[in-house]
Amino acid sequence: MTELWRLSGAGNDFLAVVPPGEPPTETLVRRWCRRGVSLGADGVLHLEPGDPVSLRYWNADGTPADLCLNGTRCAAQLLFHLGWREESAEIRTGAGTLRARRAGPSEVALEVPILPERPRPVEIDLGDGAIRGWFLEVGVPHLVVPWEGDLTGCPVARLGPPLRSHPAVGPSGANVDFVHLVGRRDFEIRSYERGVESETLACGTGVLAAAAVGLHREELELPTTARTRGGFDLEISGETDGGAIRHWSLRGDARVLARIEVRDEAVDQPARPDTV
Repeated sequence: MTELWRLSGAGNDFLAVVPPGEPPTETLVRRWCRRGVSLGADGVLHLEPGDPVSLRYWNADGTPADLCLNGTRCAAQLLFHLGWREESAEIRTGAGTLRARRAGPSEVALEVPILPERPRPVEIDLGDGAIRGWFLEVGVPHLVVPWEGDLTGCPVARLGPPLRSHPAVGPSGANVDFVHLVGRRDFEIRSYERGVESETLACGTGVLAAAAVGLHREELELPTTARTRGGFDLEISGETDGGAIRHWSLRGDARVLARIEVRDEAVDQPARPDTV
């Protein structure tokens, strides 16, 4: 049997492997993450001891990603739970080394490296009208789409797939974040994530991407709060200098839910109907 940990960060759910467990194959990630017939998750983490601790991340479809901020906060919470660290930890990801600290019984604050570039405007024609948004990378690529009015009626499932894979966001595609500004320090967000190929209940890098666009457009001020689909608030703070972001901090929910002994039945499953 394989031992895994189930984690959740603001509704983003993950499976985590720690030593003596080995890094999973992409096929194993896909099978573990398949909802309904296996454990189900938005992605899989693998932690390796060291200074800093090494974190690898795979999306639910088995593709690796350089950064997942909700996953990184959850990884830090697991480090604290296992006693690898006490109050703070440095975690090396594919996008750089981040510092995490306890911020409450079920919250972690994460210090994030400087954004590499300013948002650039993008206009995408889907045939029934142009979608205007902003493209930028926060470890992984994002398309931020400002949305007028309540996000409840936003057709994320319809707009997400064509926007996620449109040539305008590059050959690897992008996460798509629909954002409604409530005030200068408060916004709502819904995200369609590549690699999961569905809306998730929260996206940490998407929250920072949305905040970066709001700051760029001078519509947001720090600190600000993001209201996620999962019902959790994520708090973004930081420093700016002449419009340039010098420092990010993302604080929010990160919980260790369970330790799981995985049986063979979790990976012994039929092919998906669309691949038969």
